[in-house]
Amino acid sequence: MTDDTLRSVDIERSSVGRYVVRNVRGGSIPVGSGEDDSFTPVELLLAAIGGCTAIDVDLITTRRAEPTRFAVRVTGDKIRGEDGNRMENLLVVFDIAFPDGDPGDAARDMLPRAIQRSHDRICTVSRTVELGTPVSVTVAE
Repeated sequence: MTDDTLRSVDIERSSVGRYVVRNVRGGSIPVGSGEDDSFTPVELLLAAIGGCTAIDVDLITTRRAEPTRFAVRVTGDKIRGEDGNRMENLLVVFDIAFPDGDPGDAARDMLPRAIQRSHDRICTVSRTVELGTPVSVTVAE
């Protein structure tokens, strides 16, 4: 890994079943087991998939027109299988509208290609989930 490719977050326990995730820029997100309003790790996975592709699609389409509505819903089924717990049936649904007129028409025309391009090439998160990558775990020395 190099400084150009390395990404990281730090997670610190705040109480039983509650943690705070921090990034290098100072942002933080409370994480928990689902017993309060904090995000669960599975919800963060769904948010990462949807957020990644939403950013891609937004950057591509807003070169043509500013959306009048831009929402993304990500769903999936959490299952217990022979290989352990995992998510199946992941689905990202875009609900986007653009204004009438030539710029809006150009953005609408670009929308399906932008979504496909994000899915097939650009979105690091969904590409990693689909292609799979080993996850190593260890104890700090």
